[in-house]
Amino acid sequence: MKKIKKITILLLAAMLATTGFRCKFQPTEVQQKLKPITLNYWRAWDDTEDFSQIINEYRAIHPNININYRKLRYEEYEKELLEAWAEDRGPDIFSVRNTWVRAYESKISPLPKEISMAYQRTEKSLGIKEETVVEIKKQKSITPAEIKLNFLDVVYKDAVIGSEIYGLPLSVDTLVMFYNRGLLNNAGISLAAGDWRQFQTDVKKISLLSRDNNIIQAGTALGTGKNVLHAFDIISLLMMQNGAVMADTAGNPTFHSIPPGSSSNYNPGIEATKFYTDFASPSKEVYSWNSNMTNSRQAFARGLVGYYFGYSSDIEYIERDSRGKLNYGITNMPQIEGNTEVNIANYWLETVSKKSKYQNEAWDFIQFMTQAKNVKSYLGSAARPTALRALIDEQKSNGNMAIFASQLLTTKTWYQGKKAAEAEEIFKEMADSIVKGEDPNKAVPFAAQRVSQTIR
Repeated sequence: MKKIKKITILLLAAMLATTGFRCKFQPTEVQQKLKPITLNYWRAWDDTEDFSQIINEYRAIHPNININYRKLRYEEYEKELLEAWAEDRGPDIFSVRNTWVRAYESKISPLPKEISMAYQRTEKSLGIKEETVVEIKKQKSITPAEIKLNFLDVVYKDAVIGSEIYGLPLSVDTLVMFYNRGLLNNAGISLAAGDWRQFQTDVKKISLLSRDNNIIQAGTALGTGKNVLHAFDIISLLMMQNGAVMADTAGNPTFHSIPPGSSSNYNPGIEATKFYTDFASPSKEVYSWNSNMTNSRQAFARGLVGYYFGYSSDIEYIERDSRGKLNYGITNMPQIEGNTEVNIANYWLETVSKKSKYQNEAWDFIQFMTQAKNVKSYLGSAARPTALRALIDEQKSNGNMAIFASQLLTTKTWYQGKKAAEAEEIFKEMADSIVKGEDPNKAVPFAAQRVSQTIR
């Protein structure tokens, strides 16, 4: 018997009670919901196959929606976005760094309070006829309170502006310490440093200098700004670990000041900066790095550096540049002995363009893929740490992800204004100026003044 397909609309009493629908849908309205559309999705990281399962599962319930995923080079990502929007060919969904949200606020369409979508499924009537049943659901979106409950603390601070939600993360990365097993073995170091005091001792053992003070082998890649990848994050983390208050409640930078209420003259932000730049000072015992060295990650991948600080996203580059021959390990970020543990987060939020014609569907897809049951396939394929509290314990027993996951609950970020990229450059220039001889007591406050100007 020839199969007959019939589209019906299922409006259950329970659905009526929860969604607030009070009218009958006209066929034209249903057709509009089922109209084939394509959502263009742009990111700077991760490959198409990392999203294939999520996309397939989403299309199983929304077969009329196609997801066109495109990965761009990080170096060209922002430029491509801005040019595409100017020519009205930009993506519907795009990723934005957590520190860029304020800068892109005017280009983002915030998450609507509720979303109406058509859900399709096939049923057999009397075991003979196949019917495609269409259920129109009007569902409430995730709320700021639910973000605070289900995601890491840093997510709420970055994703929610006022009462509006501007993005949801697939993952949250956290800075960790990479170490060269061979160099540590040769220096007689059995375990990677767990605190900064031991780290200094290890660096002195690993570093090899020539008679004229040229660096042959670096204990670590720290001290300068321009050639240390993640220098901004490392300096910020050292400041926060040391007790600096990075910004006040109004967002003004205060990392150069003695914290309010302190009875001491000790300035944690300035002292942390001194600690960092000492590794590039030839007059210090921990001297192991300078501005003549190559990019810190490349140097580590080539086996020239004992300790390197990076994110999970660095692993693929280290493997590529070392051709898989580097014997290295990953461990937790060193802490200040006796102080509360502090780590730093660096991540991306998935959001919707204000120019998108399909904002409703775009936000529905983002909410779908960031749910715990759906995001697992992405996290496993891309090897990324989770942004969800519910998945942390599971990742703690997952190989290399265990280190990243163990730090997630203690991650912090700080407000850098609408020009976060400029704040990063200011920190790098601050470090390089101190290495060249500028007084840290002047360089750090001057950096704070410059960051303050970018925020205003």
